[in-house]
Amino acid sequence: MALTNVEKNQEILSLALEDRSEGYQDLVSNSSATLYLLKDRGNFKEYSGPKIRERLLYNKTGSAIWYNGFDFLNPVPAELFSDAEYTPKMVAVAVTLPNEDILNNEGENQLMDILESHIEAAESELIDEADISLHGNGTRFGGKELGGLQLAVPTIVNSGTYAGIDRGTQPAWRTSVFDAHTAFPAIGTQVNKDTVRPMLNSIMTQRSRGKKAANLLLMSPEHYAAYDAATVAIQRINDETKLGKLGFSALKYYGAGRVADIVQEGGIGSNMPANTTYGLDLANLWLRYHPERNFNKIGKALTPINQDAVVQYIGFMGELTMTNPLFMWKLIDSNPAA
Repeated sequence: MALTNVEKNQEILSLALEDRSEGYQDLVSNSSATLYLLKDRGNFKEYSGPKIRERLLYNKTGSAIWYNGFDFLNPVPAELFSDAEYTPKMVAVAVTLPNEDILNNEGENQLMDILESHIEAAESELIDEADISLHGNGTRFGGKELGGLQLAVPTIVNSGTYAGIDRGTQPAWRTSVFDAHTAFPAIGTQVNKDTVRPMLNSIMTQRSRGKKAANLLLMSPEHYAAYDAATVAIQRINDETKLGKLGFSALKYYGAGRVADIVQEGGIGSNMPANTTYGLDLANLWLRYHPERNFNKIGKALTPINQDAVVQYIGFMGELTMTNPLFMWKLIDSNPAA
């Protein structure tokens, strides 16, 4: 059924959304430093089937042996791999227009104006929902939302089930948490300009191995301000190549033999917890998505059977997944006034 009796406007809503659909992923990913870097580093990855399975290497063979001559070698059978299982989550935002508005705004310029406003509102809502879930714990909408950073890198690390694996009984599946109030008695009890670098250096030393360590530090405004104040102008290294040019408040961390991006996650309506820094190893963090639902247009425009209107959805289906928690950590300041 045509949306309007003006032929040139009959499919304009679907065509307008189709024209923009390739950009939805960019809109969402470029609104979050975590999602942007995951996409930039090739960690947006398709999946198929009812579950998302991530292969985990959790054990060693135990067969290593030094020998000479006719010494016996040590062919020990061992289980090395297991799977983490994630349930894909779905989100949809509706672009809804009554035919009254369409008919009242016929003519190319007028109609595109009202389309633009509705589509931009839907895009903004999709970005907000993605960001809320990215920083959440997966419990909204009865547990139907994306499992975010509060679930992947929790404050209580030794309880709860994540991706089908019990953190209480499986220490290898735990991330790390450091409370500034108690974890660094030789440095201080709160995050400030004098303690933030020594604390980060201590954590990076403890939670690294070889070339592997957290390479993205997401900071709340309090921690970012402390780090910014800790670096004088000649030392401060701003990120002007990627994150900085996208508009993120971004610095570089150099310490403990490591390099990482530092990004402030905060501001009006921010979903980032206060007095918190996430240390993320992006080589082991993934956004798995269904190829037909990657922040794009869902199907064709629909006309409700009992309303003179048209509805078109844009959305996503997938999950944020983790493959190795060893280099993931969280720094909190449970008593910033101490």
